[in-house]
Amino acid sequence: MALKYVDYSLYLVTDSTQAILGNRDLVQVVEAALEGGVTLVQYRDKLSDTAVLVSTAKKLHAITKKHKVPLLINDRVDVALAVGCEGVHIGQDDLDLPSARKLLGDNAIIGVTVSTLEEAQAACRDGADYLGIGTMFATSTKTNTKDIIGTAGTKEILRGIAKEGAHVRTVCIGGINASTVQRVLYQSSDPSKELDGAAIVSGIIAAEDPKKAAQELLELVRTPPPFAAASIASPHKPVDIKVLLRQVLDIVAGVADTTPLSHNMTNLVVQNFAANVALAVGGSPIMANYGEEAADLSKLGGALVINMGTVTPEGLENYAKALKAYNLAGGSVVFDPVGAGATAVRRNAVKTLLAAGYFDVIKGNEGEIKTVFGSVVQQRGVDSGASTLNEEEKARLVRDLARRERNVIVMTGATDFVSDGSRTFAVENGHELLGRITGSGCVLGTTISLMLAVCKKDKLLAALAGFIALRDRGRSCSCQGRCQKAQELSYLL
Repeated sequence: MALKYVDYSLYLVTDSTQAILGNRDLVQVVEAALEGGVTLVQYRDKLSDTAVLVSTAKKLHAITKKHKVPLLINDRVDVALAVGCEGVHIGQDDLDLPSARKLLGDNAIIGVTVSTLEEAQAACRDGADYLGIGTMFATSTKTNTKDIIGTAGTKEILRGIAKEGAHVRTVCIGGINASTVQRVLYQSSDPSKELDGAAIVSGIIAAEDPKKAAQELLELVRTPPPFAAASIASPHKPVDIKVLLRQVLDIVAGVADTTPLSHNMTNLVVQNFAANVALAVGGSPIMANYGEEAADLSKLGGALVINMGTVTPEGLENYAKALKAYNLAGGSVVFDPVGAGATAVRRNAVKTLLAAGYFDVIKGNEGEIKTVFGSVVQQRGVDSGASTLNEEEKARLVRDLARRERNVIVMTGATDFVSDGSRTFAVENGHELLGRITGSGCVLGTTISLMLAVCKKDKLLAALAGFIALRDRGRSCSCQGRCQKAQELSYLL
């Protein structure tokens, strides 16, 4: 079948509308994109008459054949037959896949748009060559979007078709561009099945230089993101607590030796407190809530803390700018979704920020972490409220969220839980007074950011170092026995 010869890495979907293409010639734009490395082209035009579609498709097919790249037609099997191109892409409301296969033959490439696991499973059973999974983010190029599924929804679909769709290729689509493509591929992929590429529309078609845009996108698609974890332990691998503690203390000492930057975009209540704690731990704090500054600050080798304590539209815009800058620079980012479940505004803010970029560590209390996971939790202010989970359930929550986001999750409480999706620890070296002051959780985020700045290869270890630096500063570590309990907890998962 044609499937084995197709490279889905950089999948160009055309758009002939004035808003995206402008007054340029579509064929010339596509040819430039092919010169830049586009590996697959889908001709999508839902407005033109059939005669125009066939004429344009024939011109496109002439240049795709020259570059030895398949051309697919969106929706229109009749146009594909008239042109003699390599296949079609069909949506859920178009001609059904078995009928399209009967008309086009076994060697045609047929892709299907899916946004739910049920749709994906049905397409796999019906013999789809590939799936276009989305919509990833909200986009103006596709107005009939049923659901915005994000990286979490994409990962769920990939996991669900890992067996019956083992040979079915997959691409993500919807609002993906140069600033998001690496994160989308990284966070969406499941250990059982990964994405084969990304579908791009305006990121190439609307680009001033389509060839250059395609070259840059292809490089991004084929390169691991700078924030990708370099060290993830195998599940249930025995942990030597004494070795772990020595590593943690080395990280704490490393902060004092190197004085890394902690860029805080934090709430007004704790700015002074967080700055003083960063100084006490050995770091160099800067409290800068203006997103434009991040382009420079992100290049200084430090880490960013986004603390959602004060939520405003302008603040969210600044957070997103800073997050993008640190992601591109490979700097670590800590997200503190303060009071995430208190209001609809805050719940939506969490969704906005999770879609805006990659967070190396997400830190919050039980109510906040539940909200990030997607549960409906009504918080009262910034307090977590009464716990509804036992210790094993808490451990599972942080583990599952860490696996979904491919990062480190920290859940604070009477017992703190930390996980990178593979290793899960409980830490019980806190003090009851920490819950009676404002900002104790906020300064933990600041402290973890300093540890991340000196230990990027093992983010979970950096998070553990943050706990110990903050709660055992100036005295020998007292958590050895309790860390052993944490090790046993990890074996339950």
